[in-house]
Amino acid sequence: MSATYDNAMRRQVMSLPELMDAQYADLEPKTRNILSFQEIYSCQRIILTGCGDSYAATMAMKPMFEILTGIKVDLIPALELCRYTPEKLLTGNAFSPLVIVVSNSGGAARLSEAVQRCNKYGAFTMAITGKPESPVGMQAKRVLQLEIPRFESAPGTRSYLVCLMALELLAIRMGEVRGRYPMDQASVYRHEVRDQGKALADMMPQIDASVLEIAEAWKDLPAFDYVGAGFDYATAWFGHAKMMEATGRYSMHINSEEWFHLNCFLKNVDQVGTVVVANTTNPGLSRTKEMIKAAAGMGRKLMIITDGTKEDFGVDAYYVRVPKPGTPYSMPLTQFVPVCLLAAYLMAMGDEKQCRGCTGPWEFCQGAAGLKNSEIVII
Repeated sequence: MSATYDNAMRRQVMSLPELMDAQYADLEPKTRNILSFQEIYSCQRIILTGCGDSYAATMAMKPMFEILTGIKVDLIPALELCRYTPEKLLTGNAFSPLVIVVSNSGGAARLSEAVQRCNKYGAFTMAITGKPESPVGMQAKRVLQLEIPRFESAPGTRSYLVCLMALELLAIRMGEVRGRYPMDQASVYRHEVRDQGKALADMMPQIDASVLEIAEAWKDLPAFDYVGAGFDYATAWFGHAKMMEATGRYSMHINSEEWFHLNCFLKNVDQVGTVVVANTTNPGLSRTKEMIKAAAGMGRKLMIITDGTKEDFGVDAYYVRVPKPGTPYSMPLTQFVPVCLLAAYLMAMGDEKQCRGCTGPWEFCQGAAGLKNSEIVII
């Protein structure tokens, strides 16, 4: 790494292994105790919601919740939950549906509105937030508090990881209580969460060097295309978000099937950086491989984030290898690291301010005013 290109966002990334270790110690007991046996047994449906990074975190963990708990899970964007979801879907018994609202700051108006609306119709609301005193925290019926040590401000990286960990550990606990697997297996799942911090620490120098090489080659590209499927899609979504926040460059996200319907038709293929998230145990891998082969044939510049190697894909591209946990759907815990590093390096190389400094045309974003100062309407 060249010191010239270091910045707060990269330093956030470098802090993740240590953060994972500390946060596991904090979150593991909390997620064991946040819900009673009765509350877990009574839950028949789960709704996950969030905005921005928090929405990406819920998207990443939806498969985990469904597989581990056996409960029907709906992933609903905050605005849809507030204004469009039929009230009958928010009504059930005393502990169902369980509506899990993720918001580190707890200040987003739309999420406050979502909690209030769900409460109105009798849903059991839980906030995962770093600020219990926030509107979201105060209005939720239950709060799982995040305690993330303060760090330099940058496009959200540390907070995203902790939200992922909280959700995954909560899903493991719910599945354990519902008898989906024995306590020994639950311990294996939890240890995989814990051990990814060590695996990430071991691989970080290699990841960092690989991404720096890509950033130097791609520093002048005006546009980026992020692709993933199933377990990998949330990381692609998160990648496009970080690129916009960090650099302001045009970015898209899409799954590997829809890429053939839409994004393959982008012009100026030599000007589009295509970032593909490709877990080798993903059920959709065959389609992602077809997408990679087609993109390479077009002359697209390719970065492939994977637990595998070039031999798994058979095309010339930049490969960034990430940890491979025993449970494939827990890969989102660490596979997002390269997309954050790419955005961080391009941000440094372009001397960009995060979110354009919230000045000029972006002045309305100062202090997250565009998220907080919005009319609350309870329908």
